Amino acid sequence: MEVIRTASAREAGAAAAAVVANCIVENPRAVLGLATGSSPLPTYEALQEKNLDLDGVKAFALDEYVGLGPGHEQRYRHVIRREVIQPLGLRPSLVRVPDGLAPAPEDEAARFETSIRCAGGIDLQILGIGTNGHLGFNEPGSSFSSRTRVVELAETTRRDNARFFDSPDEVPTHAITQGLGTIFEARHLLLVANGPHKAQAVARAVQGPITEAFPASMIQRHPHVTIVLDRSSARFVGT
Repeated sequence: MEVIRTASAREAGAAAAAVVANCIVENPRAVLGLATGSSPLPTYEALQEKNLDLDGVKAFALDEYVGLGPGHEQRYRHVIRREVIQPLGLRPSLVRVPDGLAPAPEDEAARFETSIRCAGGIDLQILGIGTNGHLGFNEPGSSFSSRTRVVELAETTRRDNARFFDSPDEVPTHAITQGLGTIFEARHLLLVANGPHKAQAVARAVQGPITEAFPASMIQRHPHVTIVLDRSSARFVGT
């Protein structure tokens, strides 16, 4: 496990973008796993400055809300198009996001899992971390062997995400997420965290007990993990 400490969210984004860029330079047909939320944003912004040729890069979203209206700007399908595909020049046809409006969400989850496998697996998975330790939308108690599936969101997660919505009541109650077992199969995990509200979660993930009660602790078992932190999120991580 490599832990990179930086002075600010902007510097953390630049350091994480360097990891992503190195992956793409080494393999122009790399398969990326894309996270949404606040922490990865500086990474995507820094990647824009690198002017990489991403025409052959495939990507899979980490998760998607279930039941959010087709035109809602917080559908991750729209968020990824707005924050990643368009500014970075990814080919939209090579980016797969679970369909949160599929008539049978569990079937869509199974199709999504299959599509990752058919692509040869994910080379580099970008991750944020929830204050309760969730990765993707794998809430506490999720099995380390879980696959892509429909999950119910914890109230802490819905409260944390309410800032993206006009009302807390708008936050969906369910989502499709890559499972912890799916995430663990990525060849390289890149976890990015910013802000003091993430400090305790980061410390538990990096040096706490490995337990399904805190899903992010699973990264301690992964053979290739890079963690990029700003100063405030790193304050409880031992040297």
